Amino acid sequence: MPTESPDTFPFGQKIVWQPHPQWIAESNLKCFMDKHGIATYDELMRRSVEDVAWFWDAALEDLDIRFYTPYETVMDLSEGVAFPKWCVGGEMNIIHNCLDKWQETEARDRMALRWEGEDGSVRTYTYGELHREVCRCANALRWLGLGKGDAVGLYMPMTPELAIAFLAVVKIGGVILPLFSGYGPSAVATRLNDAGARALFTADGYRRRGRAIPMKATADEALASVPTVEHVIVHRYAGLEETPWTEGRDLDWDAFVEDHADEAETERTAAEDVLMIIYTSGTTGRPKGAVHTHCGFPVKGAQDMYHAMDLKPSDVMWWMTDMGWMMGPWLVFGTLALGATMVFFDGAPDYPDVDRVWQIVEDHGVTHLGLSPVLIRALKPHGTAPIEKHDLSGLRAVGSTGSPWDPESWMWCFENVLGGEKPILNYSGGTEISGGILCGNFFRPLKPCAFSGPVPGMAADVVDERGESVRGAVGELVIRQPWIGMTRGFWNDRRRYLETYWSRFENVWVHGDFAAIDEDDLWYILGRSDDTIKVAGKRLGPAEVEALLNAHEAVAESAAIGVPHPVKGEEVAAFVVLKPGYAPSDALREELTAVITAELGKPLKPRAILFTTALPKTRNAKVMRRVIRAAYLGRDPGDVSSLEDPSTVEAIRRAV
Repeated sequence: MPTESPDTFPFGQKIVWQPHPQWIAESNLKCFMDKHGIATYDELMRRSVEDVAWFWDAALEDLDIRFYTPYETVMDLSEGVAFPKWCVGGEMNIIHNCLDKWQETEARDRMALRWEGEDGSVRTYTYGELHREVCRCANALRWLGLGKGDAVGLYMPMTPELAIAFLAVVKIGGVILPLFSGYGPSAVATRLNDAGARALFTADGYRRRGRAIPMKATADEALASVPTVEHVIVHRYAGLEETPWTEGRDLDWDAFVEDHADEAETERTAAEDVLMIIYTSGTTGRPKGAVHTHCGFPVKGAQDMYHAMDLKPSDVMWWMTDMGWMMGPWLVFGTLALGATMVFFDGAPDYPDVDRVWQIVEDHGVTHLGLSPVLIRALKPHGTAPIEKHDLSGLRAVGSTGSPWDPESWMWCFENVLGGEKPILNYSGGTEISGGILCGNFFRPLKPCAFSGPVPGMAADVVDERGESVRGAVGELVIRQPWIGMTRGFWNDRRRYLETYWSRFENVWVHGDFAAIDEDDLWYILGRSDDTIKVAGKRLGPAEVEALLNAHEAVAESAAIGVPHPVKGEEVAAFVVLKPGYAPSDALREELTAVITAELGKPLKPRAILFTTALPKTRNAKVMRRVIRAAYLGRDPGDVSSLEDPSTVEAIRRAV
C-alpha cells in the first residue's frame, strides 16, 4: 500500500476557504442539529455513526419521507452487517415522495425540471405538469401489461422524456435499468439480459456538435440477443429520417402516451422492494448490477443533498451527467424528494462555444453546479473570458465528482467560477453507495482538492494493510457501519458482492479507493486501489474490453489498463497476444480499435492497442494489470515475486 511523506501532496496544503457563519446558521443541517440538541458538527458526526438506527430514523423524518404503512424498525442486522434490512414492515413508493405528495401543496406550481437541448431549445415542467406526464406514461406502461417487479431499460439522451419514463416505471412498481447513452450494443445487451428486461425506452438518436448520432440502430443490434424484451418505446428526438423499426414491438413515444389519462395510481411497494438495478464495472467478470430499493438509494441521495450540500426547495441543481451514471438517478430522486428544481442538458458542454456551461448556469438560475475535474481541465486553457461573460452570482457552490482533482485546476475553478468565496463540494462515493462517502460542506474549511470529511451517517475511515486507522499517510478508504443507501447486493451474485466489499476485513466495507486524512482532519481521494478504468468519470471494467478483443479470430488473449490522460483522467490501453499464424500490423490494430469503439461507444475508444508476446500472470493465471500499467508508464513494477514468468514484464516493455 502506498504511503506519502507529510510534506508531499496532499499533506501540507494551506486552507483557502473558511465557512461563513451566516450560511451555517441558516443551513438545513444546523436546523437538524438544533432540533436534536446537538451543539457541534463533530458531536453530530459521532452520534450519526455510533447510533446508526437513531440517525437514519431522524433523517427520514427530517426529509419528510412518507410511508403508506409505517415501518416497525428502521434497521435489522439479523443477517449481518453486509445485509441489513431497512424500514422493516414499511410500505412506500418513492414516487409518492417525489411527486404525489407535492400535488396538494404550493410546490405543485414550482419548477421541477428545466431542460435545454444543444440547439438552445428549452422546456420546463412544474411539479404539477411533470406529475401529469408521468401518470400518462405509467398508464401506457400498464396498458402494455407491465407492472410491479418488471425491469425496464432506459437507453436515452438526457431529455424530459427520459425523466418521465424513469419516474413512470417506478410509479407502477417496476425496476429501472439506467444505461449510459454512449454504450455500444454489447454493453447494452449484457445489462438487459442480466436483469431480464421486458421493455426498453430509447430514442432515434441524439445531437452532438450539430450532428445527429443514431441510437435506435445500436439498440436494435443489442436487442437481437435479448429475447426477454417485448416492447421498445422510441422517442423521435434527433429527427433522423431513417430509423429502423420492428412492427409489433416498437412504439412511437407520442403515440404511446397519447389518449392515456393524466391521473394514475401509484403502486404500493414494500420499502425494501427493488427499485433499480444500476450497473458498475469491476476489474473482473461481467458488469455488476447494484441492487437498490425504494427506501435506500433515493433517501441517501436526498440526504446528501439536504445535509451536506444544503439544497433547499428554492434551489436549482444541475449535475452534468448521463442517466447511466449513478449521478443521473441521484439527481432525479434527490431534487424531487426535496421539492427543488433539477436541470437536464443534452449536448456538448463547450458547443457551440466554450462558455456554454456558464450560459446555462446564468439562464437557468443554477445554485448548485455539479461537474467533473475533467471538464475544468478542458475549459481552463480558454482562460477566464468565457466565465466573465456571464453572471454566476446565483451559484452557492460547485460540486465535483468522477475523478480526482489536481490543485491547479481546483484553484482555477475556486477563484474564477466561485470568486474565491464559495465552496467546492468535492463528492466521492459510488453506485453501490447511492451517493457520497465523503463530501464538502458549509461547516468545515477547505484546502485545494480536499473533502470536508464523511457525509453525516457515513462511518468512513482510512486504514493500513492491517485494517488499522492511519492519519498523515495514504491508505484504503473503508466504511465501518451500514448506511441506508448501501446496495442490497449484486443482482444474482451474492458471493461476488461479499468478495468485492466484505472479504478483506471482518465486517468492514473496503471501497477500493486510496485516501488520506491530513493534519487538519481534511480528507482526500487519490485514485482507485483496484483496476477499474475511469474515462472522464465513466467506469469501465477491463474485462469488458478484453472480452471484445478476445472474441476476434486473431487474438489469443488480452489485458486492458487505464493510463493517465490530462483531461479525461484515464484512457484505455490494451495489450494483445496474437494466435499463431497472425502477425502484428497497423491494419489489425485499427480493426481491433474499431471493434471496441463500436461495441462500447466512442467515448471509450482506446488510446492504444499494443501487441505483445506474453502477459504477466500469477501462478494461478491471474493477469497482473498493476505490473502491465507500470511497465507501460516506465515505472518500477514493484513486487513481482508472484509472477509465473518475470520475463513477461520485459515483453510488455518491448511492446511499448
